Amino acid sequence: MGLICSTAQLACLCGSTACSFCCSQCPTCRNSTSTRIMYALLLMLGTIAACITLAPGLQDALKKVPFCSNSSNYVVSKFTVDCESAVGYLAVYRICFIIALYFFLMSIIMIRVRSSRDPRAPIQNGFWAIKYLLIIGGIIGAFFIPEKSFGTTWMYFGMIGGFLFIIIQLILIVDFAHSWADVWVRNYEETESKGWYAALLGATLFNYIVSITGIVLLFIYFTQGNNCDLNKFFISVNLILCVIASIISILSNVQEHNPRSGLLQSSVVSLYVVYLTWSGISNSPDHKCNPGFLKIILNDADSRNRVAFDKESIIGLIIWFSCVLYSSLSTASKSSKITMSENILVKDNGAVRNAGDQSLIDNEDYTLVEGRNADSETGNEAKVWDNEEDSVAYNWSFFHLTFALATLYVMMTLTNWYQPNSNLDTLNANIASMWVKIISSWMCLGLYIWSLIGPVVLPNRDFS
Repeated sequence: MGLICSTAQLACLCGSTACSFCCSQCPTCRNSTSTRIMYALLLMLGTIAACITLAPGLQDALKKVPFCSNSSNYVVSKFTVDCESAVGYLAVYRICFIIALYFFLMSIIMIRVRSSRDPRAPIQNGFWAIKYLLIIGGIIGAFFIPEKSFGTTWMYFGMIGGFLFIIIQLILIVDFAHSWADVWVRNYEETESKGWYAALLGATLFNYIVSITGIVLLFIYFTQGNNCDLNKFFISVNLILCVIASIISILSNVQEHNPRSGLLQSSVVSLYVVYLTWSGISNSPDHKCNPGFLKIILNDADSRNRVAFDKESIIGLIIWFSCVLYSSLSTASKSSKITMSENILVKDNGAVRNAGDQSLIDNEDYTLVEGRNADSETGNEAKVWDNEEDSVAYNWSFFHLTFALATLYVMMTLTNWYQPNSNLDTLNANIASMWVKIISSWMCLGLYIWSLIGPVVLPNRDFS
């Protein structure tokens, strides 16, 4: 295969060049795609670092470090660190504080950038080594922030940011559901293959079966006799709304304006709403109505008071990571107008790479560009080409704002939306986070229902 690092690969680390791939066998890609992947990688590495601080044995390992003030191998020194602040939920807060701050600053810097010819474009597309060093230095410095009210104050910022990202996540999930159904239904209509029909039917049934199973389990474990009325209300209302959304999706008027709407989209949305319902009532401060995941599985009554990385967090991170990848790699689909995802996904700005294809030259809808790249200047094949010389393919400022909110969502997910006390020994469930997630589930259903009835209510508007 022969890995050959190009001049562009080196320039992207310390210079303003867009990041290229080392492998000579890698396919070419757009500058807009390469940059979004690099930022997604940055966010993923930050998330991994935050997860490491929650490792159960890490705190015991730190007790053997000599410069820790509570170390068993303590060596007298003027320089000591309270290593307990380097693990647990407050450590997650400090790491995510720096990453979120970085993306917020980038969002401000990139306001009103129209094309890659803007002087600020090199900051967006290059200097990756410098960016990583700044973030690493910031994270190290964050551990010296006095505790005091930092955790509690930053938690409320995280709660607001997490709620805003959930809204963006709802938009992406609804858009994904429409795009998925659109592709599979189109394939079935074009080929009339029984395989595509079986796939549509199987995926729909699977999603509904899992959703119904989830609802039943919520009633079993999160409600008790005449108690837990609030939990019963949340579960019942969301069940009814999911049924209503499913019925609306197959109404004749809706089918007339959107022939490919159907139960597949409804099943995906219903499954996500069931997850949000579970996640919401899991944050209920009423311990009688909120046994916690570990208590359900292990019958461990003390599990609620442990700093842990439970199954709910894992599922939340899987959904989050899927949405980040979807937003980084996908282009705006036909459903983007009714799901309001045009500012989140990459739009086709009509630029294609000049590969000598005469059919592209004859196409008046496209602008052929060579793509500025350090490799192309030296005669080598450019792995990453600039497709944003005339106009950006996505809103750079909004992209960074989305990733800042995604960081806050990760922070709240890793900490189970709980508020750690000053000693990091016990956790308190948060009624505010419960309402955040329940309201999010209602917004998800509202957004999906609007995507169905929008073309019916506003027939003169172009949703195609």
